[in-house]
Amino acid sequence: MISTSNVSLRFGGKKLFEDVNVKFTPGNCYGLIGANGAGKSTFLKILAKEIEPNTGEVIIPSNLRLSVLKQDHYAYDEFTVLTTVIMGNEKLFKVMKEKDALYAKEEFSEADGVRASDLETEFAELNGWEAESDAAVMLAGLGIKDELHHKKMGELTAGDKVKVLLAQALFGKPDILLLDEPTNHLDIYAIQWLEEFLLNFENTVIVISHDRHFLNKVCTNIADIDFGKVTTYSGNYDFWRQSSELNQRLKSDQNKKASDKAEELKAFIARFSANASKSRQASSRQKQLEKLDFVDLPVSSRKQPFIGFDIKRELGNDVLRVEGISKKLEGNPLLKDVSFTLKKGDKVVLLGRNDLAKTMLMEIISGQIKPDSGSYAWGITTSVSYFPTDNSAYFKGGEATLVDWLRNYSEDKDESFLRGFLGKMLFSGNDALKSPSVLSGGERVRCMFAKMMLSGANILILDGPTNHLDLESITAVNEGLSRFKGTVIFTSHDHELIQTVANRIIEIDQTVVYDNHITYDEYLQVVARH
Repeated sequence: MISTSNVSLRFGGKKLFEDVNVKFTPGNCYGLIGANGAGKSTFLKILAKEIEPNTGEVIIPSNLRLSVLKQDHYAYDEFTVLTTVIMGNEKLFKVMKEKDALYAKEEFSEADGVRASDLETEFAELNGWEAESDAAVMLAGLGIKDELHHKKMGELTAGDKVKVLLAQALFGKPDILLLDEPTNHLDIYAIQWLEEFLLNFENTVIVISHDRHFLNKVCTNIADIDFGKVTTYSGNYDFWRQSSELNQRLKSDQNKKASDKAEELKAFIARFSANASKSRQASSRQKQLEKLDFVDLPVSSRKQPFIGFDIKRELGNDVLRVEGISKKLEGNPLLKDVSFTLKKGDKVVLLGRNDLAKTMLMEIISGQIKPDSGSYAWGITTSVSYFPTDNSAYFKGGEATLVDWLRNYSEDKDESFLRGFLGKMLFSGNDALKSPSVLSGGERVRCMFAKMMLSGANILILDGPTNHLDLESITAVNEGLSRFKGTVIFTSHDHELIQTVANRIIEIDQTVVYDNHITYDEYLQVVARH
């Protein structure tokens, strides 16, 4: 078990947590949720004892081993992949190093022999003989091929490094497992493997994730950071969301009834307080008014933007024809003879292990780059709006404020209109006067959606539209794309977004290897059978 006692933390005068007392018990997986900036990653670092709180303490029994998903992708560049995974069990790795150093000595004393015997016993108790094979099985499950196991971490791609560091955190059955965004950069196969691993994991897990399906699948409990507190709830993310919305609605309804009753009583008192014959009744009403119970509704840090796309022109049946598109990058083929057509009503998700190939295809059909060969043609009724995975180029224009930035993409140049529109995207008051150059990743994404909403386009091309967003904003994106009446082509690793938006799956492995009007869950069943 891991628990906190009166933990508080302030950053630069801002209160993140106040007197947090919470217990995380064995056999449960806790989803740690909260708005961007609520302090989820900070709280996880406090639990890992990487950050000292201003007050209070984290309590972990000394016999329990805690494991944390490392975020530094360069820390293990000089170690082999297998060694990096085994280093996740620090005690075992320390025994292995000392044992190897002893056996490497030219002169092996009697004392060395006694020590070696003790180390061999400890090594066996820690399942050291199975360590390499266990690590290899774990790596294979995450999609790291055998030929990479003895390579140095520095030789791996960024995506493969993420998988190895995840295997490191999971290795050796830790008693407490802390995972910050473990599904980031994982493909669908690795995510499925991780889901199964956590479902079968018998100890304590605390995980931060913006993948709603993942939270629903693996979590037995939710730990919610809001109002400067951490509150735990039984059930998965959907259950938490539905119950918390119901609770807020009931409190709001109770306050509405109390408010209506108060107005009724005040009106009576004002009307009859000066009337001698009614003074006793007015006095009685005054006492009733004083006894009315209003429920405290603290202001949540959660805010959900409004995302909705209105099309200016109805689509015809012919939307897009892609014929034989090929593209190489530094001599390596990413796309090879890619062909497909889009029709009115299609909402297509592009799947495939190589994210760069999907991004390249989107850049081609959105007119950002040219293919090496092949062609594409949009229908005459189409208008396209593009959401790139890297949006930095859109924020280098030097505009003084977000209002000025958005004015570039709006037919209506009026400041009050633009500020109202930015308000929908959670840039209210002075936030609308921020410089575009200082925005966070999530804020830039919300700005890109504002730009797309103003375009009135009937075709949306979106490359990773939920990256950098919190759960509330992801839900808003999901709802907006579900309502959209035009055609969509998008990439995502978010299971629920794909399942609820896409009506067609196109899988690309250099060329189109699968294309069908089918839901994501149905597609996963097809993949499982093969």
